Amino acid sequence: MTRLVLGPFNRVEGDLEVILEVDGGVVREARINSPLFRGFEMLLVGRPAADALVVAPRICGICSVAQSAAAAAALAAAAGIAPAANGLLVRHLVQGTENLADHLTHFYLFFMPDFARPDYAGRPWHAAVASRFAALRGGAAAEVLAARAGLLRIMGLLAGRWPHTLALQPGGSTRAVGSGERVRLRSILREFRAFLERRLFGDALEAVAGLATRDALLAWADGRDADFPAFVAAALDLGLDRIGDAGVPFLSYGAYGLFPGGLVQAGEARVFDPGAIAEDASSAWLADDGPLHPARGETLPLADKAGGYTWCKAPRLAGDACEVGAFARQVVAGHPLARDLVASGASVLGRVTGRMLELARVVPAMEAWVGALQPGEPFCLVAGLPEEGAGAGLVEAARGSLGHWLSIRRGRIERYQIVAPTTWNFSPRDRAGNPGPLERALVGLPAGDGAPPTVQHVVRSFDPCMACTVH
Repeated sequence: MTRLVLGPFNRVEGDLEVILEVDGGVVREARINSPLFRGFEMLLVGRPAADALVVAPRICGICSVAQSAAAAAALAAAAGIAPAANGLLVRHLVQGTENLADHLTHFYLFFMPDFARPDYAGRPWHAAVASRFAALRGGAAAEVLAARAGLLRIMGLLAGRWPHTLALQPGGSTRAVGSGERVRLRSILREFRAFLERRLFGDALEAVAGLATRDALLAWADGRDADFPAFVAAALDLGLDRIGDAGVPFLSYGAYGLFPGGLVQAGEARVFDPGAIAEDASSAWLADDGPLHPARGETLPLADKAGGYTWCKAPRLAGDACEVGAFARQVVAGHPLARDLVASGASVLGRVTGRMLELARVVPAMEAWVGALQPGEPFCLVAGLPEEGAGAGLVEAARGSLGHWLSIRRGRIERYQIVAPTTWNFSPRDRAGNPGPLERALVGLPAGDGAPPTVQHVVRSFDPCMACTVH
């Protein structure tokens, strides 16, 4: 056995180290290390309850709105209040904006540059892909950054700033929207739709969202002059439709009132029970009192702990590791293309397609949410936070299921626990020795001298954010 240590990974949010045990040029075992401890959960303890809205979003500058939404939802649950209908629509709009901007950034700037590597020189698609996606030199970066900046104007209108907005509150949104601003929002979405249809898909969003089978996807992509079809061609040539399966259930908390939450295990839809979540810290450099539900969990560093190899806990649902993310959301929501792609196992192709489906499906939904806003009606219900209480906020960030659990005593935060999407996907082994999703997905891949960059494709297909993984 030969040990390979890959890291730090470039084009990844935060620090990531991948440890591979290789035998005969094939990965036999993998361990994922999140090497940076941050301690946000500890920072929150003892603060006034409302401080969660200020501190928690600073966990990450990429999914800051998702953290805001989860904190607001947890405080709303503790207070027993529901947000105003307009405020909920604004929350959907700013979350959708952040998540779609993230999908776009991942595809163009984090993921596709790997296909411009000289390892693939000579492949029929390589020259065109390198011209478009090579880091610093490719022509796509300037276009996508302009499109992304255009979309993020929605944040200026609805959230005031990004990242770290304070607009999302337990009772809704502090930013009321007038008729003129609805016109501006429609214009921004129209421009973003035009970029997606012209450059990313080469077709109408509704046509992409309507693809129902793997064969339909391949036939649609064949010969189409656009960026996602170019990826599909490269993925098929490299066999990325057959690798990267973690063999674990798919989990989603549900998003925007558009995609339902739930669990899909071995092809069967199951009811999701939030009470069945437990965090196992047996492989983490953290104190470990046994698997605990996040509402009872703690984050106490133990840097010299024997058997630890990461700062990341191992979240489990009824004992199972789960995959979360855009592809999981689409599988759980029952989209026929996602279900067809996953029939033979999750893959790199499937995860990227999940993000593309969300771009195609969420933009039309955002157009409808703008139309549903009611100027003149309340956007935020004013309600005080309780002196005593507890609540959970479960939302979907770009990378998957995000949960905040808090308890309040004497008006201050007694306990705060966060389970982020990359905590699910990049979790270590639990006390039973069961690996996390990525650790499973890497087993069997070629690695070592002369091996193609397959490991990198699988790692990036999960779109890791290590800054969120350890709070």
